[in-house]
Amino acid sequence: MCEFSSELPVIGITSGDPAGIGPEVVRAALASGDLPAGFRFEVCGDMSGHVPGRPTPEGARAASDALEQAAGNLLSGRWRAVVTGPVSKNALHGVGFPFPGQTEFFAERAGVLDFAMCLTGGGLTVALVTAHVPMRDVAGLLTREEIVRVGGLLAGFLQNTIRPDPRIAVAGFNAHAGEGGDIGCEEIETIAPAVADLQCAGRGEFSGPHPPDTVFRRALAGEFDGVLCMYHDQGLIPLKLHAFDEGVNVTLGLPFVRTSPDHGTAFDIAGRGLARPDSMLAAIRLAARMIRPA
Repeated sequence: MCEFSSELPVIGITSGDPAGIGPEVVRAALASGDLPAGFRFEVCGDMSGHVPGRPTPEGARAASDALEQAAGNLLSGRWRAVVTGPVSKNALHGVGFPFPGQTEFFAERAGVLDFAMCLTGGGLTVALVTAHVPMRDVAGLLTREEIVRVGGLLAGFLQNTIRPDPRIAVAGFNAHAGEGGDIGCEEIETIAPAVADLQCAGRGEFSGPHPPDTVFRRALAGEFDGVLCMYHDQGLIPLKLHAFDEGVNVTLGLPFVRTSPDHGTAFDIAGRGLARPDSMLAAIRLAARMIRPA
């Protein structure tokens, strides 16, 4: 069950699917002695009676119930932030969870349409114009307006966490950023006009579209503070390659702070003492930083 005290700002934590590694990385993070000072931490949800590594419908319902409790605490102001443990989307959908993922769940509960998925870790921050959709649908979902919308959210996040005038690279969609139209026209017809709009908005320095196969190397070399990506794996593959153990998922645009470790349930190693709490700790620290910017 969830408890509440008004003594300090509260960061809530959901453990995710009880059969995954979520409960153990939450326990390890809370016992680490490395939590940010000045906050209370409360874990929400009933994680008892479940066997590690053996997902069940009952476990998926427990994870869903914890999300509902967390949303209530956030919307009432009882919690300032939530750090969500990993869930199985397939298991949740099997018990009637109607959202693609936790990102969309919190946006709907908050009544927010202007939101986006952002990942940050090590020297790389990426935001996604499209996220949990089939690859065959991506090109049709890329519009000038959507690129500008998500680019603005990314700029706001970087302004709050890194610098007031962020340098943001916009990745192309096609190989080699389209080769001047020889490998696709999305860069010419959609992405380049969106980059011009973002640059004119004055919320940072936007450039692109850049070839996706080199832009992340340039970002890691310090040339850019963030990369605006056109689809899910375009951003997550380099992020997880570079900072798998410290990557954090952030939902941009919410009226409260929501972060999450950037890994899944890992049912195959749950309960074996192999899971590391690094990403959970990073998600907790970022939530605290977003509540109280330096």
